[in-house]
Amino acid sequence: MPERITGQIAISQKTFSQLAKKVKNISALSQKIKESLTGEVTQILEAILVGAMSLDSSDIHIEREEKKAKMRVRVDGVLHDVLYFELKIYQGLLSRIKLLSGIKLNITDQAQDGRFTILLGKVPVEVRSSTLPSEYGETTVMRILNPKSLIEIEDLGVREDMLEVFKQEIERPNGMIMVTGPTGSGKTTTLYAILKRIQHPEIKIITIEDPIEYHLEGISQTQVNPKKGYDFATGLRAIVRQDPDVILVGEVRDPETAEIALQAALTGHLVLSTLHTNDAAGTVARLQALGEKPVSIAPAINLSIAQRLVRKVCKKCTKFESPAKLEGTMIKKELRSLSKKVKFPSLNNLKIPRIKGCQNCNFTGYRGRVGIFEFFLVDPEMEDFILKSPSVSALRKIAEKKGMVVMRKDGLIKVLQGITTLEEINRVTGK
Repeated sequence: MPERITGQIAISQKTFSQLAKKVKNISALSQKIKESLTGEVTQILEAILVGAMSLDSSDIHIEREEKKAKMRVRVDGVLHDVLYFELKIYQGLLSRIKLLSGIKLNITDQAQDGRFTILLGKVPVEVRSSTLPSEYGETTVMRILNPKSLIEIEDLGVREDMLEVFKQEIERPNGMIMVTGPTGSGKTTTLYAILKRIQHPEIKIITIEDPIEYHLEGISQTQVNPKKGYDFATGLRAIVRQDPDVILVGEVRDPETAEIALQAALTGHLVLSTLHTNDAAGTVARLQALGEKPVSIAPAINLSIAQRLVRKVCKKCTKFESPAKLEGTMIKKELRSLSKKVKFPSLNNLKIPRIKGCQNCNFTGYRGRVGIFEFFLVDPEMEDFILKSPSVSALRKIAEKKGMVVMRKDGLIKVLQGITTLEEINRVTGK
């Protein structure tokens, strides 16, 4: 049973292993939680958390409806219904989650955020919780930040021809590497994979995050606290005075942070950060929109990466078939223009994966996710071009001429490699 400690739940590795063996799919998760409903609220919450983690869920949603409350989990980026609760159980769970998360119990008409820790054996798993007032009551979402999500750069899904370039860029002593994409596109995973690779006793790495999502030994990690005046700009200004070699800024979201980050990149630091843009080439325009001039942007940026996450096919039930005529024509048309330096399976006698669905993949046909990427490299020629304040489309055009493979084409290569499906690439990137 979890310890009754505000802010922390302790679950033994034995308990987790026993539950994980029984919870292999959504229906098994639903059954396990139903079995716990006769117990205390702490036992119900334990079943929910352990069951969701055993399915590698990223988020748990508990949503109040008129007469019941619904629980859903997000697995591989897609929400799945699990079961309905009676309102009495919902209310007990809500109070327990609020208490653990340091959220005020008596406030129900305002959005609130908090966090708590699951001690899984000796491994801390952070959970970010959020409550939101809705039509019939409060909706609660718990985001699970499992350390096992921290992977090596080789496991991100970067193509072989770009992996060596990527490794070279992250070893540079100064400049900026930007990772762009919408919320939930794996940006933090990529940044932490970089940190894991470059971490070394001889260099000092400091991060400023909102919030700290994963804890890495040997790295100084700080968290913004706007209520106390410690925001990204204030924190970054202080970090620069701490003699760092590498700085990770959770997100560049305001003009002051953009200015300090670029100056740090120009004065001997390697700066890693994220930005919300649709593609890699849009990084320059976004920084300009934040008030920065091309004369600062061009020499500061080494590499901009745009990424999305796509679901991988289930290895146990996927079949390989010849594509339909229109599908085959489209794949050949889009990939034939790629440089010979880009390696991918032959376009002759195409075979692409077709999903079926089985118990192993919750009958979705997919299990796990992988990134699709585009890398916008800034070399001397590109630097000169940026100084002319070109449009995003012009930047993208010259980058493609210099060998950039756009995300959609990177996704199509993964289709030919049997990693994902054409339907999934169309869903994420558009047709």
